[in-house]
Amino acid sequence: MITIAGRPIGPEQPPYIIAELSGNHNGDLQRALALIDVAVDAGADAVKLQTYTADTITIDHDGPLFRIQGGPWDGRRLHELYAEASTPWAWHEALFAHAAKRGITCFSSPFDPTAVDFLAALGAPAYKVASFELVDLPLIEKIAQQGKPMIMSTGMASEDEVLEGVAAARGAGCTELVVLHCNSGYPSPVSDIRLATIPRLRALTGAQVGLSDHTLGTTASVAAVALGATVIEKHITLRRADGGPDAGFSLEPAELAELVRACREAWEAIGTPRAGLSGSEAGNRIFRRSLFVVADVEAGEALSAENLRSIRPGYGLPPKLYPALLGRRAKVKIPRGTPLSMDLLEGG
Repeated sequence: MITIAGRPIGPEQPPYIIAELSGNHNGDLQRALALIDVAVDAGADAVKLQTYTADTITIDHDGPLFRIQGGPWDGRRLHELYAEASTPWAWHEALFAHAAKRGITCFSSPFDPTAVDFLAALGAPAYKVASFELVDLPLIEKIAQQGKPMIMSTGMASEDEVLEGVAAARGAGCTELVVLHCNSGYPSPVSDIRLATIPRLRALTGAQVGLSDHTLGTTASVAAVALGATVIEKHITLRRADGGPDAGFSLEPAELAELVRACREAWEAIGTPRAGLSGSEAGNRIFRRSLFVVADVEAGEALSAENLRSIRPGYGLPPKLYPALLGRRAKVKIPRGTPLSMDLLEGG
């Protein structure tokens, strides 16, 4: 069990839903504040920011190595893209304050050591390591030294890289860790998501495991909960038609609300193992078969195929006892329509 801002997270708790703002504020603080409201209204547990500047994440360079090839940002220069998508550090205090006012947890992904220090000064209750930063072990160690819960995404990572990241975090003092299965395609085809990795990651790391979901829709997230995911992270936007760096694979408000509902309903449906009647089944015993007396039986008379049958409702002895009860004698008169019980027979 881990706890973020007082909310316990684990298999015994409903899945922890993180609404990722990313760059879908489109450079507008009011839009960023509205996205926090969307997360609250949908019932999410947290909103997450990304804390970087274009200059802390890359350099301003025109060379071909600094230009994106393929995908939703094809042809864009890294510095140009990150300048557009970054959440201004000057907004962070207002965003944290608005989240607190609305009663939702706010934290962020730092992308370099200065971002870690900046978030620590804001009192961030947790930190997220993005998939692309999983190989930056010094950054992971810096985050772990803050003594807060950590969530680590694993997109593109080999098992060795996952283990190295987990070891770096734990070695630097992290005691509360969630590892998120992730496919770093934007969007991720459903066929690439391979949710069977979730139990594998749990066994490999010994940590709680969740899903950072870049697929379209909500199906993968709900299925992940069924496989034991305790945390679900999903990008959100006000309207995909408004555009934005991540809008194409982000959920609109009504879709986020459906994600929250469906994931928590899936968790509730899984429950814990049981046998026997549940509360909703108790009234349906009438539809089960059991042994009933179907013709009057006098005291001392033997049970037979003519006076004993397996029928509905299910208030008599179980049908599996039928062969053993044939020939047993009634202790008292048993009227037709009586559910058979052992106390009605000689010898009990």
